[in-house]
Amino acid sequence: MKAMILNVQGQPLRLTEVPRPIPAADQVLLQVRACGVCRTDLHVLDGDLRHPRLPLVLGHEIVGTVVERGAGVERFALGQRVGVPWLGRTCGHCRYCASGAENLCDEAEFTGYTLDGGYAEFALADQHYCFALPDQYGDAEAAPLLCAGLIGYRALVAAGGAQRLGIYGFGAAAHIIAQVARWQGREVYAFTKPGDVAGQDFARQLGASWAGAAEQAPPQEMDAAILFAPAGDLVPQALRHTAKGGTVVCAGIHMSNIPEFPYALLWGERCVRSIANLTRHDGEEFFAIAPRAGVRTEVSCFALAAANDALQHLRAGEIRGAAVLIPDRQAAPQKL
Repeated sequence: MKAMILNVQGQPLRLTEVPRPIPAADQVLLQVRACGVCRTDLHVLDGDLRHPRLPLVLGHEIVGTVVERGAGVERFALGQRVGVPWLGRTCGHCRYCASGAENLCDEAEFTGYTLDGGYAEFALADQHYCFALPDQYGDAEAAPLLCAGLIGYRALVAAGGAQRLGIYGFGAAAHIIAQVARWQGREVYAFTKPGDVAGQDFARQLGASWAGAAEQAPPQEMDAAILFAPAGDLVPQALRHTAKGGTVVCAGIHMSNIPEFPYALLWGERCVRSIANLTRHDGEEFFAIAPRAGVRTEVSCFALAAANDALQHLRAGEIRGAAVLIPDRQAAPQKL
């Protein structure tokens, strides 16, 4: 099969012919129909996330069809469409797994980081960590739901019952979660890079009541804020505009250093917390909610061989919504 391989962090992916994998017990082999391009992929590529399995196939927003089943596979039938997220495997018996916090398992493995992912024509996955996908979404449209949607949803839950919600960084996750938040009746304030007029317009189209640059003050004090942008200097900025008792949720897997800030910004029982990975329960809840909330994803599609181009467009902030790779050579036209 063809796959885009990461051999050395900091170097471009290489299109390579590699053996088609064989499913072991509890594994399914998927013919990849679409794979989302996530900012976490950039962090792995650039070396921000260290010690990946190398050589590596990136990609953890996989939509595929089951073409082979290993021994003991009962959850999915041949020909069934399934989704594969970032969380690829856990130990199942540690104190975190036993308490419903499997996302914190010290022995967890991750798709496209410690396990080969979906920047390929075929991919392996553990049946217990795959999801059935709502029929309402096409392959490309479903792919971003598997990380941008799931991590975004976990961040939204962590924000509590906030009525006025700020979202910093209006990319793939934000464009999904803003829709869920509006469906829940929340007021959304969207913060983008300075001068990103198109991004601010996009946020308003998705229901944000206000959109502006990250350094601007929102029209009212926020009850909570979610940071999808991996910029640590936004943490004190968000705290400055968050009401007492409110929460600032850092939803990225990697963030630049948070600068020193006065205790007064944290005082008043404000809370700063991070989101680490996801649980299968998050997926079950989110995939039940997304169709009811009318969530739609906006995607720009790239051929598998153009994965480096997709990553570069993402790095430059040129993707509206989410980027998705289509292994089929007849990839849909790009619409950045």
